[in-house]
Amino acid sequence: MTDQVLTADIAVEGPQARGVWATVRRRVLFWLPLGVLTIMMLIAVVPEPFAGLFGHPDPRVCDLSRSVKPPTAGHPFGFDVQGCDVYANVIHGARASMIVGLVCTAIALGIALVVGTLAGYVGGLLDSILARLTDIFLGFPFLLGAIVVLNTLGSRSVITVALVLALFAWPTLARLVRTSVRGIRGAEYVQAATAMGLPTGRILGQYVLPNAIGPVLAVATLTVGGVIVAESTLTFLGLGLRAPSISWGLQLASAQAVFQRAPHMLIYPSIFLAATVLSLMTIGDVLRDAINPRARS
Repeated sequence: MTDQVLTADIAVEGPQARGVWATVRRRVLFWLPLGVLTIMMLIAVVPEPFAGLFGHPDPRVCDLSRSVKPPTAGHPFGFDVQGCDVYANVIHGARASMIVGLVCTAIALGIALVVGTLAGYVGGLLDSILARLTDIFLGFPFLLGAIVVLNTLGSRSVITVALVLALFAWPTLARLVRTSVRGIRGAEYVQAATAMGLPTGRILGQYVLPNAIGPVLAVATLTVGGVIVAESTLTFLGLGLRAPSISWGLQLASAQAVFQRAPHMLIYPSIFLAATVLSLMTIGDVLRDAINPRARS
């Protein structure tokens, strides 16, 4: 009987979830960036079919006689300094940039859920200790901290860069998780579950986190876009990925020296980078507004 009461209480969140979905699906600014992001994800997962639409599908097949040549028939993005097809490089570069963004955010979100949930639900001394730990990491500027750590590493693979960025990305998410959990832990259904003597793990997994995770996921979507920009910035500065990796940041870095002679080397990777980041940011903004009841129309 008590389980039925708890189920009824937790079901109150059902109409709220439906209200969020009803708000989201009416937004043109949600479906358009979602379509762009879906295409970018497909490109990242299976770049070969997309790269084969024009020119040579292999980005490492180069011809020095075509160095910095502008776009021509069959090669719509032109050629880079090594005579490689820019279109093929842009398509294959999506994988590294997307992996860094998604892996970094997933790791940061995992850490944030553990730290934020413990701090928000347990409270007391543990909350104070975890809050100070979070403040220590927040004291390091995101990019500056990543630069310092990356300078001490000899290897800079996609996973390495993602791990370093995650090291400085989790504190903001952890604070948001803590705030959400603190707001949920006083709910009647959580208090009823505690009075029943249910295990803490079940209370957190079944009643607290499902209702606290919404705002965090919306901000995590924004984090993916921010991480992709950070990776491109670090790589552009020579502190991120290195050849033979292929990423949009590496292409922007190689294009800066020849921009006046070959602007196409900078323009096309920038378009793909901007489209991906803007799509992620727009989806995150829509989700964040939809989760906020005051923002629903």
